[in-house]
Amino acid sequence: MDTEGSNSHASQKIELPAPTAWPVVLAFGLTLVCAGLVTSAAISILGALLSITGAVGWFREVLPVESREWEPVVPEEIAIQTSRRTVERVTVIGSIPRAWLPIEIYPISAGIKGGLAGGAAMALIAGLYGIASGHGIWYAMNLLVAGFYPAMEAATVTQIESFNLLRFLVAVPIHLMISLLVGLLYGTMLPMLPRHPIVLGGLIAPLLWSGLIYFGLAFINPVMNGRINWFWFVASQVAFGIVAGLVVTVQERILTRRNVPFMARLGIETPGLSPEHGEERGR
Repeated sequence: MDTEGSNSHASQKIELPAPTAWPVVLAFGLTLVCAGLVTSAAISILGALLSITGAVGWFREVLPVESREWEPVVPEEIAIQTSRRTVERVTVIGSIPRAWLPIEIYPISAGIKGGLAGGAAMALIAGLYGIASGHGIWYAMNLLVAGFYPAMEAATVTQIESFNLLRFLVAVPIHLMISLLVGLLYGTMLPMLPRHPIVLGGLIAPLLWSGLIYFGLAFINPVMNGRINWFWFVASQVAFGIVAGLVVTVQERILTRRNVPFMARLGIETPGLSPEHGEERGR
């Protein structure tokens, strides 16, 4: 009789872990511990007490025996049916249901090419400035790495004009890295304004970051800020923007895949996305 009663009881209810609020207490305590690091030690102490209390309370809920409770089982009949005779196919390439901007983008290679070309144009303008001003071709390069050498703030103009192998090995990677990053940014940004890409990339963007560098350097390193010829600096940035923008815009665009389902972008064959085998054979 007892066995039949237990079976009847089990058929009507299901055993589940008992709900508990101790994990919330533990999480709140740990939050207070971290908040006290930047506010007050008393908050960290309170958080530690709550964390210990929450951990002990949580452990007592699961050790040595996990707390469980019985929940009633509500029977429900689920009928899965459809009126369709075949699997509906999702259109991956074709009409776009809504506007995706931009519809076409440049590949990563376009940004790399634009960054390298723009970096070469910038270096050329910097070299021309060094020759025209009489400072030499190494002057602009040494100013580029001046932030990594605090002693250069007290250096004379003659010392900045001279060639230094260590500075050269530092300046070249920095210049290449910045050029490539900005080139990749151009490849992403220029499709947003397809009607005026050169105005955006060759004039607006260089003027914006030149202004940010000018005002930022005035506070960070005012000595080096006074040694930069800002007319030539802006000219080199505009040259970078125009050349990089032209190189990027002449590259062939590709369709953006944001409207393609995620599983299709992963290359996984799924029902509803891949064509029927009979359709492939018929083609």
